[in-house]
This record gives sequence, C-alpha cells and structure tokens, in this order.
Amino acid sequence: MKRKNLKALIALGFASTFVLAACGGGASDETADTSGGNTDTSGGSSAEDFSIVMVTDIGGVDDRSFNQSAWEGMQAWGEEHGKEQGTDGYAYIQSDDDSQITTNLNTAVQSNFDLIYGIGFKLRPAMAELAEQNPDQNFVLIDDVIESDNVASVLFKDHEAAFLAGVAAGETTETDRVGFVGGEKSAVIDRFEAGFVAGVEAANPDATVDVQYAGSFGDAAMGKQLAAGMYGNGADIIFHASGDTGNGVFSEAIDRMNAGSDTQLWVIGVDRDQQELGNYSGGNLTLTSTLKGVGTAVHDIANQTMEGNFPGGQVTNYGLAEGGVGLTEGNLSDDVKTSIDEYRQQIIDGEITVPETPGE
Repeated sequence: MKRKNLKALIALGFASTFVLAACGGGASDETADTSGGNTDTSGGSSAEDFSIVMVTDIGGVDDRSFNQSAWEGMQAWGEEHGKEQGTDGYAYIQSDDDSQITTNLNTAVQSNFDLIYGIGFKLRPAMAELAEQNPDQNFVLIDDVIESDNVASVLFKDHEAAFLAGVAAGETTETDRVGFVGGEKSAVIDRFEAGFVAGVEAANPDATVDVQYAGSFGDAAMGKQLAAGMYGNGADIIFHASGDTGNGVFSEAIDRMNAGSDTQLWVIGVDRDQQELGNYSGGNLTLTSTLKGVGTAVHDIANQTMEGNFPGGQVTNYGLAEGGVGLTEGNLSDDVKTSIDEYRQQIIDGEITVPETPGE
C-alpha cells in the first residue's frame, strides 16, 4: 500500500472536509451492468483493459458512509485513468440483503473483472470460498482478513478515531449522558464501541455512555427509534457506527432541534465527513465525524494491481500514525480541538493504547 497517498488524502489531524468526498461524482442510482466483460483475469490485461468492481455491504453506494466512501474512491480511480462505468472500467454490484452477497460475488467473477473488492466484513465467508475456487482471480477484502495469495486484506484502526470521537463527546456534553448506536455486532463495530467509550471515560469520567445496536446497517427507522430513546433519556450527543441506519439518528436529532429542543443535540458521523447530514433550520448538529480511508485504499490497490504489484496475501492496517483514520473539525470548540490534538499525539506516540474490545 502506498502510505504516502493515504497521508496526502487524510490529514493526521483535523480536516473540515474528507478529501475523497470531493474526488468522485455522485453515486449512481442503478447498479452497473455486469452482464459480461472481456478482461483477462490471469493478470495479462493492459492498463487500457484493466477493470475493477466492488460488491457492496448492506446500504448501497449512496449510504453517505462506508459504501459511498469506497465508491467515491473507485470513481476517482476511473477519472484518473479515463475509465467509464461498466464492465470495461469500474462498476459496483449492490447488496440489499445478506442473502445476495454470494450471488453478487459470483456475478463479479463471471463478468471477468481484473480486481474484485468486497466492501465489509460480511463478505468474508463468500469471498474466501470464491478465492479458493478461482486462484487466478484477484480479490480485495475491506475490514476483515482472508489468508490467501489472491486476496489483499485491508483493516483500519477504527478504535483510534473512535477514541477521539469519545473525547469530543466527553468534553462537549452538557448532560454527561452520551450514546452509541452500532449497526450489527462484530469485531469491526466492537472497535468503534470500545474506542468511543474509552475516549469518553478519559475525557469525562462523570459521563455515562448508553450503547445500543440496531441489528442492521440499513434500517434508518430503527436508528431513529434508538436515538429517540437516548435523547429522551437525557443524552445530548450520539455517535453512530451503523451505515445507513445512522441516517435515522440524524433525522431524530434534526426533528427534535426543529421542534425547539431546550438542549443542544449533536450527532457524530462515521467513515466520511457527514457534516451535510446535520443541517437543520437553526444551524448544523454534526459535532464531528470519524474518517476512514476506504476510498483511498480502493484507489491505491487498483493502481498497484494495474501496475503488476497486486499485494496478494498481505494485510494492511491503517491508524492515526499512518493517516488511515482521522476526525473532522466539524462544530468542535477550539478547546476541544486542542485536547483532541493532545490525545491523538499520545496515541501515535504509544502513550495511550486504545482498546479494541468493549470492556477491556
């Protein structure tokens, strides 16, 4: 992985805008046509013929979060190389339900793309099986690991960015009650929860964290319901790590602020800058957002592979020190930003070890 590219696109400190969000165009409303292709997956394709595809996690490429970040990175790669969306350039296949993942990955294989991305840990079982059955096909798995020479695995130290989000919440809350909404229980979301809770505790030992899971990354109605309960019980800040479900968290906060809430309510976004989701009649309620260089990884590995340097069998893991995760400036006060800078440096220097599992 070209570390310098990650550092160029995600600042180690704050960024008012996630650079990758400006690199790609808007998400397409329809899944790309994957009915066929002419790419030689044995590795003999020229740069002109090289093609890539991503199979999404639940939520779609317009989830304003994880999948969208990956898609924007793919679009940026296409723009860089003059590629068009389709089987001869770049495409996505959307998974609207867990049951579609295996079929979608099979479609990607049969369509003869040079490089197939699985966006999210849920794709691991199906991709592991297909990688074994198709040893000449190159795969990339985001957010989990497959030990195979034809799979490149990419991990992010989400807990480090989540810790900084916890510091932001702990130092900003006026009620000493904050919330965490997760999508589905998994090792990945465990890292978000553990880091966030640890950050809140470090910054404000008097604050309590209400942790709830929606059981889905694509259920905005459940996100709104969970947020209603948390805000109703006195929380004034909620951090969500729940993909499209988080849109419901924003919706509930906006509805309450528009209705004249006596308390300033905030939401902390995830994976990309979600500032625009927090607009309401009286201003903006996105306190900050954690950043994850998914799109950069997608873009970078595509270039490496096209140049004949596919990182098969390797696991890359990016955190604060590598510039792979970060935090936006959002609506943080200057004092809180200063504090976060100090905590961030302590993590980079190894003075703070952020837990990856809740309860550590």
